[in-house]
Amino acid sequence: MSDIMSITQETIQNQIFTIRGKQVMLDRDLAVLYGVDTRTLNQAVKRNLDRFPIDFMFQLSDLEFSNLKSQIVISSWGGIRKPPYVFTETGIAMLSAILRSDIAVRASVQIISAFTEMRRFLNNNAEVFLRMGNMEQRQLKLESDTDKRFNEVYSVIQNHDLKPKQGIFYNGQVFDAYTFIADLIRDAKHSIVLIDNYVDDTVLKMFAKRSKNVSLSIYTKKDCILSLDLVKYKAQYGVITVKEFKHAHDRFLILDDDVVYHIGASLKDLGKKWFAFSKMEIGALDILSKLKGV
Repeated sequence: MSDIMSITQETIQNQIFTIRGKQVMLDRDLAVLYGVDTRTLNQAVKRNLDRFPIDFMFQLSDLEFSNLKSQIVISSWGGIRKPPYVFTETGIAMLSAILRSDIAVRASVQIISAFTEMRRFLNNNAEVFLRMGNMEQRQLKLESDTDKRFNEVYSVIQNHDLKPKQGIFYNGQVFDAYTFIADLIRDAKHSIVLIDNYVDDTVLKMFAKRSKNVSLSIYTKKDCILSLDLVKYKAQYGVITVKEFKHAHDRFLILDDDVVYHIGASLKDLGKKWFAFSKMEIGALDILSKLKGV
């Protein structure tokens, strides 16, 4: 049996939760305060359901029950399968009337006093809570904006837009120039087109870095690539298209029918002498359309 006089206001207030915008207490906590078991309390309520409308008592949904269990660490939660009933302040007052015991009356007085004290505390500190709420909203907005900016930066990194759009490689920067072009080749998703008058086996080795499903087309001078090199390359790395093309003075690398790089040196001579490169603003479609008849 519960000794209600030994239970502090703070203990009761810690058992008051806000659910569906109402301050409520669990049937199990009320049963302890009233000195009965939970089953007895709920049976008494069921016999008097007409006295407990929805604003007096309601049963938690599965989601509400799950959320509540995550907030309260109680070892005996595991024994409760069905969501519990909860009672509002007016419902608690009605409980004392149907349980008809001195303990129930004293418990109801203690509980309603706890509700009253909590309500007074909330009213007296409403402005503070409002400020805290506003601060929390600003903090959440700041976090949201920060996450958005982070995602934008991450997206840029993922899309490799941080690669320089133009620049110069000087003589001796063989590895740097090679790495730059190799990264472009790796980034291609479905197609690569190279326009370069001077292509040899070193260029073919560079294109071995492309992804398996990325097609490769090379437009170059006649007999620039040895037929034996081409046969061996196709045997290991798959089919590539090589066509004779005499109308280009400069070198172009076209990725995924979209991105066009103008390259000032043949790929086989990267880093041997000064050369510039630039990512062109024009689209690839115009260039590709002119290559169709080749």
